[in-house]
Amino acid sequence: MRRALICGISGQDGAYLAKFLLAGGYEVFGTSRDASVAEFHNLKRLGIHRSVKTLSMAVNDFRSVLQVFRQVDPHEVYNLAGQTSVALSFEQPVEAMQSISSGTLNCLEAIRFLDANIRFYNASSSECFGDTGGVAANENTSFKPRSPYAVAKCAAHWQVANYREAYGIFACNGILFNHESCLRPERFVTQKIVASARRIAAGSDEKLVLGNTAIIRDWGWAPEYVEAMHGMLRMDKPDDYVIATGHSISLENFVEMVFSHLNLNWHDHVNISPALLRPTDLAVSRSDPGKAAKILGWRAQYHANDIARMMVEKVYD
Repeated sequence: MRRALICGISGQDGAYLAKFLLAGGYEVFGTSRDASVAEFHNLKRLGIHRSVKTLSMAVNDFRSVLQVFRQVDPHEVYNLAGQTSVALSFEQPVEAMQSISSGTLNCLEAIRFLDANIRFYNASSSECFGDTGGVAANENTSFKPRSPYAVAKCAAHWQVANYREAYGIFACNGILFNHESCLRPERFVTQKIVASARRIAAGSDEKLVLGNTAIIRDWGWAPEYVEAMHGMLRMDKPDDYVIATGHSISLENFVEMVFSHLNLNWHDHVNISPALLRPTDLAVSRSDPGKAAKILGWRAQYHANDIARMMVEKVYD
Protein backbone atom coordinates (compact mmCIF):
# COMPACT_ATOMS: atom_id res chain seq x y z
CA MET A 1 0.00 0.00 0.00
CA ARG A 2 1.42 3.38 -0.99
CA ARG A 3 1.64 6.00 1.75
CA ALA A 4 0.81 9.63 1.06
CA LEU A 5 1.46 12.53 3.41
CA ILE A 6 -0.68 15.63 2.89
CA CYS A 7 0.76 18.70 4.60
CA GLY A 8 -2.19 20.95 5.35
CA ILE A 9 -4.95 18.37 5.06
CA SER A 10 -7.63 20.44 6.78
CA GLY A 11 -8.18 22.80 3.84
CA GLN A 12 -10.33 22.36 0.76
CA ASP A 13 -7.63 20.81 -1.44
CA GLY A 14 -6.25 18.62 1.33
CA ALA A 15 -9.64 17.09 2.04
CA TYR A 16 -10.48 16.40 -1.61
CA LEU A 17 -7.01 15.01 -2.26
CA ALA A 18 -7.32 12.71 0.76
CA LYS A 19 -10.63 11.40 -0.53
CA PHE A 20 -9.18 10.82 -4.00
CA LEU A 21 -6.11 8.98 -2.68
CA LEU A 22 -8.13 6.82 -0.29
CA ALA A 23 -10.30 5.75 -3.21
CA GLY A 24 -7.09 4.81 -5.01
CA GLY A 25 -6.00 2.48 -2.23
CA TYR A 26 -3.51 4.77 -0.50
CA GLU A 27 -2.79 4.92 3.20
CA VAL A 28 -3.27 8.62 3.86
CA PHE A 29 -1.61 10.71 6.56
CA GLY A 30 -2.39 14.38 7.03
CA THR A 31 -0.88 17.18 9.06
CA SER A 32 -2.21 20.18 10.90
CA ARG A 33 -0.35 22.59 13.16
CA ASP A 34 -2.02 20.96 16.19
CA ALA A 35 -3.93 17.84 15.18
CA SER A 36 -5.07 17.21 18.75
CA VAL A 37 -7.38 20.24 18.70
CA ALA A 38 -8.08 20.64 14.99
CA GLU A 39 -11.71 19.99 14.04
CA PHE A 40 -11.01 18.72 10.50
CA HIS A 41 -14.47 19.85 9.42
CA ASN A 42 -13.77 19.24 5.72
CA LEU A 43 -12.68 15.64 6.28
CA LYS A 44 -15.87 15.09 8.27
CA ARG A 45 -18.03 16.67 5.55
CA LEU A 46 -16.56 14.23 3.04
CA GLY A 47 -17.02 11.30 5.44
CA ILE A 48 -13.33 10.33 5.52
CA HIS A 49 -12.15 11.65 8.89
CA ARG A 50 -11.78 8.20 10.43
CA SER A 51 -9.88 6.89 7.40
CA VAL A 52 -7.08 9.46 7.62
CA LYS A 53 -4.26 9.35 10.16
CA THR A 54 -3.65 12.90 11.38
CA LEU A 55 -0.46 14.26 12.92
CA SER A 56 0.74 17.57 14.32
CA MET A 57 3.38 19.36 12.25
CA ALA A 58 4.49 22.98 11.99
CA VAL A 59 5.69 23.29 8.41
CA ASN A 60 7.94 26.27 9.29
CA ASP A 61 9.77 24.20 11.94
CA PHE A 62 12.39 21.94 10.30
CA ARG A 63 12.63 19.58 13.28
CA SER A 64 8.87 19.09 13.25
CA VAL A 65 8.84 18.38 9.51
CA LEU A 66 11.76 15.96 9.74
CA GLN A 67 10.16 14.01 12.58
CA VAL A 68 6.89 13.54 10.70
CA PHE A 69 8.63 12.56 7.46
CA ARG A 70 10.64 9.94 9.35
CA GLN A 71 7.58 8.65 11.19
CA VAL A 72 5.37 8.27 8.12
CA ASP A 73 8.08 7.28 5.63
CA PRO A 74 5.81 8.36 2.75
CA HIS A 75 6.09 7.53 -0.93
CA GLU A 76 4.45 10.82 -1.85
CA VAL A 77 4.23 14.19 -0.08
CA TYR A 78 1.75 16.89 -1.05
CA ASN A 79 2.63 20.33 0.30
CA LEU A 80 -0.64 22.24 0.61
CA ALA A 81 0.22 23.93 3.90
CA GLY A 82 0.70 27.62 4.59
CA GLN A 83 -1.29 30.79 4.32
CA THR A 84 -3.99 30.56 1.63
CA SER A 85 -5.43 34.08 1.49
CA VAL A 86 -4.09 36.80 -0.79
CA ALA A 87 -5.97 39.46 1.19
CA LEU A 88 -4.64 38.20 4.53
CA SER A 89 -1.08 38.26 3.22
CA PHE A 90 -1.18 42.06 3.06
CA GLU A 91 -1.96 42.08 6.79
CA GLN A 92 0.42 39.24 7.70
CA PRO A 93 3.25 39.29 5.13
CA VAL A 94 5.87 37.72 7.40
CA GLU A 95 3.59 34.77 8.23
CA ALA A 96 2.91 34.35 4.51
CA MET A 97 6.62 34.10 3.71
CA GLN A 98 7.40 31.81 6.62
CA SER A 99 4.50 29.39 6.18
CA ILE A 100 4.77 29.18 2.38
CA SER A 101 8.39 29.72 1.42
CA SER A 102 10.17 28.48 4.54
CA GLY A 103 7.67 25.65 4.86
CA THR A 104 8.39 24.42 1.34
CA LEU A 105 12.12 24.69 1.92
CA ASN A 106 11.83 22.60 5.09
CA CYS A 107 10.00 19.86 3.20
CA LEU A 108 12.64 19.80 0.47
CA GLU A 109 15.47 19.78 3.00
CA ALA A 110 13.85 16.92 4.90
CA ILE A 111 13.69 14.86 1.70
CA ARG A 112 17.33 15.67 0.92
CA PHE A 113 18.42 14.97 4.50
CA LEU A 114 16.65 11.60 4.57
CA ASP A 115 18.00 10.70 1.14
CA ALA A 116 14.55 9.38 0.37
CA ASN A 117 12.91 8.58 -2.93
CA ILE A 118 9.90 10.66 -1.96
CA ARG A 119 7.89 12.23 -4.76
CA PHE A 120 7.01 15.80 -3.82
CA TYR A 121 4.13 17.99 -4.98
CA ASN A 122 4.13 21.70 -4.18
CA ALA A 123 1.12 23.97 -4.44
CA SER A 124 2.32 26.85 -6.57
CA SER A 125 -0.17 29.51 -7.70
CA SER A 126 -1.38 31.50 -10.68
CA GLU A 127 -0.88 34.57 -8.46
CA CYS A 128 2.83 34.23 -9.28
CA PHE A 129 2.19 35.49 -12.81
CA GLY A 130 0.79 38.82 -11.72
CA ASP A 131 -0.96 40.84 -14.39
CA THR A 132 -0.09 39.48 -17.83
CA GLY A 133 -2.10 42.09 -19.70
CA GLY A 134 -4.75 39.58 -20.67
CA VAL A 135 -2.29 37.12 -22.22
CA ALA A 136 -2.92 33.49 -21.23
CA ALA A 137 -0.16 32.32 -18.88
CA ASN A 138 1.64 29.01 -19.35
CA GLU A 139 4.62 27.32 -17.71
CA ASN A 140 7.08 29.65 -19.51
CA THR A 141 5.39 32.92 -18.56
CA SER A 142 7.49 35.22 -16.37
CA PHE A 143 6.51 35.77 -12.74
CA LYS A 144 5.55 39.28 -11.62
CA PRO A 145 3.93 38.83 -8.18
CA ARG A 146 1.68 41.58 -6.84
CA SER A 147 1.02 40.47 -3.26
CA PRO A 148 3.02 39.11 -0.31
CA TYR A 149 1.24 35.79 -0.89
CA ALA A 150 2.39 35.70 -4.51
CA VAL A 151 5.97 36.66 -3.58
CA ALA A 152 6.09 33.76 -1.12
CA LYS A 153 4.64 31.35 -3.69
CA CYS A 154 7.25 32.47 -6.24
CA ALA A 155 10.07 31.79 -3.78
CA ALA A 156 8.65 28.34 -3.00
CA HIS A 157 8.20 27.58 -6.71
CA TRP A 158 11.85 28.29 -7.50
CA GLN A 159 13.04 26.36 -4.46
CA VAL A 160 11.27 23.30 -5.88
CA ALA A 161 12.84 23.82 -9.30
CA ASN A 162 16.27 24.28 -7.75
CA TYR A 163 16.13 21.16 -5.58
CA ARG A 164 14.86 19.16 -8.56
CA GLU A 165 17.83 20.24 -10.67
CA ALA A 166 20.52 20.32 -7.97
CA TYR A 167 19.68 17.16 -6.03
CA GLY A 168 17.59 15.07 -8.42
CA ILE A 169 14.52 15.17 -6.16
CA PHE A 170 11.25 14.23 -7.87
CA ALA A 171 9.55 17.54 -7.15
CA CYS A 172 6.70 19.17 -9.09
CA ASN A 173 4.93 22.52 -8.95
CA GLY A 174 1.22 22.64 -9.69
CA ILE A 175 0.53 26.20 -10.85
CA LEU A 176 -3.16 26.14 -10.02
CA PHE A 177 -5.53 28.88 -11.05
CA ASN A 178 -8.57 29.65 -8.87
CA HIS A 179 -10.47 26.52 -7.94
CA GLU A 180 -13.55 26.43 -5.74
CA SER A 181 -16.01 24.13 -4.00
CA CYS A 182 -18.53 24.01 -1.18
CA LEU A 183 -15.66 23.36 1.24
CA ARG A 184 -14.42 26.93 0.85
CA PRO A 185 -14.87 29.13 3.94
CA GLU A 186 -16.71 32.42 3.50
CA ARG A 187 -13.50 34.46 3.54
CA PHE A 188 -13.10 33.31 -0.07
CA VAL A 189 -15.14 35.54 -2.32
CA THR A 190 -16.92 32.76 -4.23
CA GLN A 191 -18.28 31.18 -1.05
CA LYS A 192 -19.06 34.61 0.38
CA ILE A 193 -21.22 35.29 -2.70
CA VAL A 194 -22.94 31.91 -2.62
CA ALA A 195 -23.63 31.95 1.12
CA SER A 196 -25.08 35.46 0.99
CA ALA A 197 -27.20 34.70 -2.08
CA ARG A 198 -28.62 31.58 -0.43
CA ARG A 199 -29.56 33.54 2.70
CA ILE A 200 -31.19 36.26 0.59
CA ALA A 201 -33.16 33.62 -1.33
CA ALA A 202 -34.33 32.27 2.03
CA GLY A 203 -35.67 35.67 3.05
CA SER A 204 -32.75 37.66 4.43
CA ASP A 205 -32.77 41.39 3.65
CA GLU A 206 -28.97 41.67 3.83
CA LYS A 207 -26.78 43.27 1.20
CA LEU A 208 -23.78 41.45 -0.26
CA VAL A 209 -20.81 43.85 -0.06
CA LEU A 210 -17.99 43.30 -2.56
CA GLY A 211 -14.86 45.10 -3.72
CA ASN A 212 -13.68 45.13 -7.34
CA THR A 213 -16.15 43.04 -9.36
CA ALA A 214 -14.40 43.86 -12.65
CA ILE A 215 -11.52 41.46 -11.97
CA ILE A 216 -11.33 38.52 -14.38
CA ARG A 217 -10.40 35.06 -13.17
CA ASP A 218 -10.27 31.44 -14.34
CA TRP A 219 -12.42 29.52 -11.86
CA GLY A 220 -12.35 25.71 -11.75
CA TRP A 221 -13.81 22.89 -9.65
CA ALA A 222 -11.46 21.80 -6.84
CA PRO A 223 -12.28 18.04 -6.81
CA GLU A 224 -10.98 17.86 -10.40
CA TYR A 225 -7.80 19.76 -9.64
CA VAL A 226 -6.55 17.32 -7.00
CA GLU A 227 -6.56 14.60 -9.67
CA ALA A 228 -4.00 16.67 -11.58
CA MET A 229 -1.81 16.90 -8.45
CA HIS A 230 -1.70 13.13 -8.22
CA GLY A 231 -1.16 12.82 -11.96
CA MET A 232 2.03 14.89 -11.78
CA LEU A 233 3.59 12.45 -9.33
CA ARG A 234 2.74 9.47 -11.54
CA MET A 235 4.81 10.75 -14.47
CA ASP A 236 8.22 9.33 -15.38
CA LYS A 237 9.87 12.74 -14.95
CA PRO A 238 9.08 15.62 -12.57
CA ASP A 239 7.90 18.89 -14.08
CA ASP A 240 5.69 21.92 -13.49
CA TYR A 241 2.16 22.31 -14.86
CA VAL A 242 -0.48 25.01 -15.18
CA ILE A 243 -3.81 23.59 -13.99
CA ALA A 244 -6.85 25.60 -15.06
CA THR A 245 -9.95 25.55 -17.25
CA GLY A 246 -8.62 27.90 -19.93
CA HIS A 247 -11.76 30.05 -19.63
CA SER A 248 -11.94 33.31 -17.64
CA ILE A 249 -14.87 35.49 -16.59
CA SER A 250 -15.33 38.58 -14.44
CA LEU A 251 -16.33 38.42 -10.80
CA GLU A 252 -19.45 40.34 -11.79
CA ASN A 253 -20.35 37.52 -14.19
CA PHE A 254 -19.88 34.98 -11.41
CA VAL A 255 -22.13 37.00 -9.10
CA GLU A 256 -24.79 37.14 -11.81
CA MET A 257 -24.57 33.36 -12.34
CA VAL A 258 -24.97 32.59 -8.63
CA PHE A 259 -27.97 34.88 -8.16
CA SER A 260 -29.63 33.71 -11.37
CA HIS A 261 -29.47 30.09 -10.15
CA LEU A 262 -31.60 31.30 -7.23
CA ASN A 263 -33.93 33.31 -9.50
CA LEU A 264 -32.64 36.61 -8.11
CA ASN A 265 -31.49 39.81 -9.79
CA TRP A 266 -28.06 40.49 -8.29
CA HIS A 267 -28.35 44.25 -8.88
CA ASP A 268 -31.00 44.37 -6.14
CA HIS A 269 -28.79 42.79 -3.50
CA VAL A 270 -25.15 43.83 -4.05
CA ASN A 271 -23.23 46.90 -2.88
CA ILE A 272 -19.68 47.84 -3.85
CA SER A 273 -17.31 49.13 -1.16
CA PRO A 274 -13.91 50.75 -1.83
CA ALA A 275 -12.88 49.55 1.63
CA LEU A 276 -12.62 46.00 0.22
CA LEU A 277 -10.16 46.92 -2.52
CA ARG A 278 -6.68 45.43 -2.15
CA PRO A 279 -3.52 47.58 -2.26
CA THR A 280 -2.63 45.83 -5.53
CA ASP A 281 -4.67 43.31 -7.46
CA LEU A 282 -4.70 41.44 -10.76
CA ALA A 283 -7.06 42.94 -13.30
CA VAL A 284 -7.09 39.93 -15.62
CA SER A 285 -5.97 36.35 -15.05
CA ARG A 286 -6.00 33.97 -18.02
CA SER A 287 -4.53 30.50 -18.42
CA ASP A 288 -3.12 28.15 -21.01
CA PRO A 289 -3.41 24.61 -19.57
CA GLY A 290 -2.34 22.95 -22.82
CA LYS A 291 0.70 21.20 -21.33
CA ALA A 292 -1.41 19.45 -18.70
CA ALA A 293 -3.81 18.27 -21.39
CA LYS A 294 -1.00 17.00 -23.61
CA ILE A 295 1.23 15.32 -21.02
CA LEU A 296 -1.01 14.54 -18.05
CA GLY A 297 -4.13 13.92 -20.10
CA TRP A 298 -5.96 16.25 -17.71
CA ARG A 299 -8.70 18.64 -18.80
CA ALA A 300 -11.23 20.51 -16.69
CA GLN A 301 -14.76 19.20 -17.15
CA TYR A 302 -16.52 22.00 -15.23
CA HIS A 303 -16.47 25.73 -15.87
CA ALA A 304 -17.68 28.83 -14.00
CA ASN A 305 -21.42 28.42 -14.52
CA ASP A 306 -21.23 24.76 -13.47
CA ILE A 307 -19.31 25.78 -10.36
CA ALA A 308 -21.81 28.51 -9.47
CA ARG A 309 -24.66 26.01 -9.79
CA MET A 310 -22.93 23.24 -7.81
CA MET A 311 -21.98 25.60 -5.00
CA VAL A 312 -25.55 26.91 -4.82
CA GLU A 313 -26.84 23.33 -4.74
CA LYS A 314 -24.15 22.31 -2.20
CA VAL A 315 -22.66 19.58 -4.35
CA TYR A 316 -19.55 18.29 -2.61
CA ASP A 317 -18.21 15.78 -5.14
